[in-house]
Amino acid sequence: MSLVTRCPACATAFRVQPAQLAAHAGSVRCGKCSTVFNGVAALVTDVPEPLALEPSPQLGLFDPGRRLPEQPLQADELPPFLAAPPEPPPRRVAWALAAFLAALLLVAQAGYRYRTEIAVLVPEARASLEAACRPLGCSVPLPRRAELMSIDSSDLQADPRRDGVIVLNALLRNRARYTQQFPALELTLTDEADRPVLRRVLRPADYVERSRATQGIPAGAEAQLRVYLDASRARATGYRLYLFYPA
Repeated sequence: MSLVTRCPACATAFRVQPAQLAAHAGSVRCGKCSTVFNGVAALVTDVPEPLALEPSPQLGLFDPGRRLPEQPLQADELPPFLAAPPEPPPRRVAWALAAFLAALLLVAQAGYRYRTEIAVLVPEARASLEAACRPLGCSVPLPRRAELMSIDSSDLQADPRRDGVIVLNALLRNRARYTQQFPALELTLTDEADRPVLRRVLRPADYVERSRATQGIPAGAEAQLRVYLDASRARATGYRLYLFYPA
């Protein structure tokens, strides 16, 4: 569908397309006298039959940055075909919410992964971390730094009351400045040539009470242990003992 607009300066009428008017807010330049005018306001609604319509190669040269002061284009003067399409709803709130949730999930994952380290650095946070772990079925384990745990002394003797039973005595020390888990102990019995004849791994439950094991060894504290072992099948003359934390 084409429309007809008339130049207010030279009264020349031209055919225009609605898309042309809509693309440049209605401003057009007359191809005959070069006057810039509001093509929407100058639309001819009743065109007499003998009206001559001039073709103009310059009619497509719109001036989008200019509004005619004498004929300002008002919103209520726009024809339906010039109405701007509705803009899509803003998405900034949705993106901000998604970013916030992603950051919150990342913080939660980091808190779960490093919950032990957080409890060490901020002891006051242990209770909160344990409360958060309870619904998830997890716990906040004590630190396990084997290089800060040592065996200060140990000895292995035969039990005089029972044949084939040996008694292991050892003194563990936590040299860290925070409470640590009780470590596992590996005891290896050796023969005269220092060859292993029996190896036994002792878990904390094997040498300390359960209630004490869950509390760990306090910072700078020591723990004395005594373990009775059946060595009736091994002819041992020596032993090796070291501590470790299972993977």
